[in-house]
Amino acid sequence: MRIGQAALAAFVAYASPALAADDPVFGDMKAADVGQGVDLNGAVPFPADNPWNTDISGEPVDPRSDAIIASIGLDTGVHPDFGSGTYQGGILGIPYFVVGKKQADVKIKFRAYGDQSDKGPYPIPRKADIEGERPKGGSFGGDRHVLVIDKAANRLYELYRAFPRDDGGWNADSGAIFHLDSNDVRPTAKPGWTSADAAGLPIFPGLARYEEAAAGLIPHALRFTVSRSRRAYVPPATHWASSDDDPDLPPMGMRVRLKAGFAIPNGFSRETRAILKALKTYGMFVADNGSDWYLSGAPDKGWRNDRLISELRQVRGRDFEVVRMQGIVTP
Repeated sequence: MRIGQAALAAFVAYASPALAADDPVFGDMKAADVGQGVDLNGAVPFPADNPWNTDISGEPVDPRSDAIIASIGLDTGVHPDFGSGTYQGGILGIPYFVVGKKQADVKIKFRAYGDQSDKGPYPIPRKADIEGERPKGGSFGGDRHVLVIDKAANRLYELYRAFPRDDGGWNADSGAIFHLDSNDVRPTAKPGWTSADAAGLPIFPGLARYEEAAAGLIPHALRFTVSRSRRAYVPPATHWASSDDDPDLPPMGMRVRLKAGFAIPNGFSRETRAILKALKTYGMFVADNGSDWYLSGAPDKGWRNDRLISELRQVRGRDFEVVRMQGIVTP
């Protein structure tokens, strides 16, 4: 399905000639290259009318918006949790790998949340990068996410706390399989299930990727973290990650957007302007507990770390508002 109305028109001024001529293709990954961190060439996960891809710039503001934003941090700036190179020796961002028909399936052994995981098998290559991995070697911890897109099958495979085995398979705490060509994104999931992410959401669709940012067009919502969340979730999330019932804390799956009145400085880089335009049009979802206002993205040698950090930090919590939440689930 191709985008062709207000959302694309809003981006034309930011888009490269190539993307302006050829609309992004939603729900079909066949245009993607194969390999680690490769270009998707205009392919976008999920149909155009999926929550990840819908324009929410005109949706009402939630009645508790001011209090919730204050709990995350009014004066805390947005921080890119991605970039080029490494940070303390580890990959800077959440990597992904695209495979084709020839990639063999392997068995996954789940160690913590197997009862909430999709059993597989998963087409995950041994050479797929792991979040936090140290290119020069050495042990590392963290969430250790592994994300793999099967372009032929239009499927997304995600693992949390992933460890490769000598037999070619993987051990992981949890895993999920998402259908990128459907709005029934995870048919096996039940309410209350986690995924490779605390909110039960897919990770990959919410990553800022250099390919899109450099072209000036990010036609989907993004992903961010908060340090304190509520024991609740809002669809499309399916899981919570807190024992705190304070209604002024954000539930998993809550979406915020950059206020319409926020003026994006002309002097900002093309990449930062694309990110901020996406935050106005599509917003970003609370996906996990972590540092406040940390925006997720994929590593790429094209990111200019210093400029990206300095520009995004000028955007503060008070510049956002919560999109009205409907269907809040309290376990």
